[in-house]
Amino acid sequence: MSEPPTLSADGLETYLHCPRRYEFAHVHGLEAEDDDSSRDRVDLLREAICEALRSGATDRERLEAIAAERLSELWAVHDEPFHSRTQRDHERAVLEAVLEAYLEEPGADHAAGIDRLEASASELVGPALPLASARSLPAEDGPDRVRIDADVDYVTLEGASLVGVRFVPTLAPLGLLRYRSDWEGDVAALFVDHFDSGEVFEPRAVGALFETSVVVDGLRRLRDRLGLEAKTCRYVQVPLADRNRTAVNWVQDTVDATVEPTDLTDVYVDHHTYAMTHEHRNETVASRLVDVASDVLAESFDPAPRWDEIATESCPDCGYAVGCQDRLAAEVRFDG
Repeated sequence: MSEPPTLSADGLETYLHCPRRYEFAHVHGLEAEDDDSSRDRVDLLREAICEALRSGATDRERLEAIAAERLSELWAVHDEPFHSRTQRDHERAVLEAVLEAYLEEPGADHAAGIDRLEASASELVGPALPLASARSLPAEDGPDRVRIDADVDYVTLEGASLVGVRFVPTLAPLGLLRYRSDWEGDVAALFVDHFDSGEVFEPRAVGALFETSVVVDGLRRLRDRLGLEAKTCRYVQVPLADRNRTAVNWVQDTVDATVEPTDLTDVYVDHHTYAMTHEHRNETVASRLVDVASDVLAESFDPAPRWDEIATESCPDCGYAVGCQDRLAAEVRFDG
């Protein structure tokens, strides 16, 4: 049997923003300009934390020593253009404060959970630990299956659940999902209206629900390989560059930070389906995920059907806008 085509959850979110943006980025492999320096700093913290988690240490002081040493090594070769030495020192102090806050909650507990799983570090700790979900497609002219990939940074045991954790810069892209505790109501309406209403355009929130679906399914497969069939599966994002949770005392030259993980599982779970299957599932999300994957595989990259929303919401921050034929055609018109 031939291998199914592979897509990524991140790629599907790009498609939700604009099909043409997906074509530029994932079909033609063109790189857009990205000035998000906070993402680069998150990558430094991500690697340092994963180094500590891979070590097998569970004591907070030992974890902090390993992570701080790795962060120092990475920072020494970090070539971000700062305005001054003072700014560079300040940004390092912010990273160190966030690292300390993470290890206080939830880092040390998660390290203990990894230890309890008794699996190889390479199977549980990344960064960018791959998970995969296989989905059936309506077989017409195209493939009958697709594999969708998503990354987490590590997997840990927390109570009765196997938990996938991903480090992100901030939780801002989640929008409404940050403030709701279940699927029914506002979240379900937002998701359905994104596809069925011309008045709602929420690619980030919809993309996060797609990603949650893929991660939870991938965790189930890992759970079964580890012989933990009785465990449920959960997906958590941990923000590492949230300036709203960083306090700077310029007089005493100190930085304090807090880290607030967000569990996306509850806003994803359709409790009606869960009551019947006892698995964290959402058939509405799964169905739309397959629809979007089918469109991508069919190379449906014309943004015209949703151009008004895309032009307003996606074009202003798109790195491809300057050379996009759809954008140029909308901007340059001749009367007559």
